[in-house]
Amino acid sequence: MPTAPFALPAAAMLQSALAPRLADFGMLRWVEETGSTNADLMTLIREATPPALPWLLGAHLQIQGRGRAGRPWNAAPGAALMLSCAFPTTAAPTLLPSLSLVAGIAACEALRRHAGDNAGQVLMKWPNDLQYGDAKLAGILVETARQPATGQRVVVMGMGVNLRDAAAVSQHFGRAVADWSQVSGAAPGSAEQWLDMAVQLAVDVASAWQAAVHLHETAGFQPFLDRHASMDALASRQVNVIEDGRVLLSGTAAGLDGFGRLQVRHALGMDAITVGEISVRAQA
Repeated sequence: MPTAPFALPAAAMLQSALAPRLADFGMLRWVEETGSTNADLMTLIREATPPALPWLLGAHLQIQGRGRAGRPWNAAPGAALMLSCAFPTTAAPTLLPSLSLVAGIAACEALRRHAGDNAGQVLMKWPNDLQYGDAKLAGILVETARQPATGQRVVVMGMGVNLRDAAAVSQHFGRAVADWSQVSGAAPGSAEQWLDMAVQLAVDVASAWQAAVHLHETAGFQPFLDRHASMDALASRQVNVIEDGRVLLSGTAAGLDGFGRLQVRHALGMDAITVGEISVRAQA
């Protein structure tokens, strides 16, 4: 029997279903279309009287979506679950770079809880791409800013999870892309089931982020090291470290250090690669 095509419920319906599940969020909105959910929350941070934190903003369509390094990120309407959350943080400035990894680790754990027998194949590729096997499943963007009125530092975590169209997207970009229908193994058969799935994923990711930000500001990155090791897509793999299209280093991925830097073992020793400076590609 063929599965039903995926269709997200109307934005207003999804917002209404989320609200009681995330009652402590000072702002929770889901819209049909926006430029970028991350950019919208970064703008809200700068307002004179913003609502109480935390916030969640989701959209069926982003027309100016961004990935790391400002790369464009777009998906067809309803083809991805796209949301951003904003949380207050008192983490020391030296800890802020590792928030990018914290977001990926927490989101990966949240998605695994709904992946059934395929949970072990939902992985995180440093610094925070989520994969199903070797195919990209979700992208994450993390930004920080201060509220001018209060001086409070705020972290914005945004994610887009591919829900459908993986085959077409893979063909278009010439690289492996996965979607949630592949991970879950079966498409829900009714609109109510699709709504329930979208709500569960959004609630669990937002709640996981909220708990992770709190743990990070009180205990630093150390508690996340073992959690990352259980989902490390690069563990013991041969990798190229690439910057601006140029291979800087080749070696074996050897996990993270206490600051969230990727360790690469090579003939001359070990190098720690800093988040936000380079990309890492597993060699074939």
